[in-house]
Amino acid sequence: MRLEQKNIIITGAAQGMGGTITRQLAREGANLALVARTPGPIEELAEELKASGTRATAISCDVTDDERVKNMVAEASRFFDGRIDVLVNAAGATGPIETPVWDISREDFESLLQKNIIGTFLPMKYAIPAMIERRSGKIVNIGGASGLKGYRYRAGYSSSKWGVRGLTRTAALDCGEYNINVNAIMPGIVETPRMEKLCQEKARVKGTTYEEEYADYVSEMALRRVTTPQDIANAVVFLACDDSKNITGQEMVICGGWAV
Repeated sequence: MRLEQKNIIITGAAQGMGGTITRQLAREGANLALVARTPGPIEELAEELKASGTRATAISCDVTDDERVKNMVAEASRFFDGRIDVLVNAAGATGPIETPVWDISREDFESLLQKNIIGTFLPMKYAIPAMIERRSGKIVNIGGASGLKGYRYRAGYSSSKWGVRGLTRTAALDCGEYNINVNAIMPGIVETPRMEKLCQEKARVKGTTYEEEYADYVSEMALRRVTTPQDIANAVVFLACDDSKNITGQEMVICGGWAV
């Protein structure tokens, strides 16, 4: 197991893609602190993992709240007896769909930047000092392929993922001398309830069908297949384990060729 006895904090740990990532980390032998704003799903998943032999705890936290994130990292550190090996930032939001930039409200735009950029920055801010102390650590941020190019009618989401990309690269430079790797995974469209919501909303606005919008996305992918949550989970394991020890400040793009 590539992550045996590694202590990992994962935000956005239970819903959609996050749940798949969490279960894969557990299968690879990790000890886990599951973090999300809503306690129910992470508590349920933590109990499921503990029943199968994983050391796990659930911590409710709004990752945009400075004090709560500080306390969350401290609680996770106590659970891990002071050693945090890996931070996986999988929490995030979708924001306005099929909305041109001039129709996006300031409130919606700011909210999305808060959730996707600040919600990635704060866990890093408070987890990194413990990694510096041990001169060892891995950080894996979940960005998005829309952070590699423009994304029509998704200005807020695309902007936030460009922000995650810049944060990842700069943090890698800041942290490199302390033997801390910082990388991002850039998924394209992933087969989750979010994709279903996206296709439904596009169909509603455009007067098309869900099936047409789904097929349109697939047609934009070189491989003509949609990325699965397991594809992302496998990449997270790679970037969290020693196999990627000399990779930092990079984006691993997993989109079936959507962003080519």
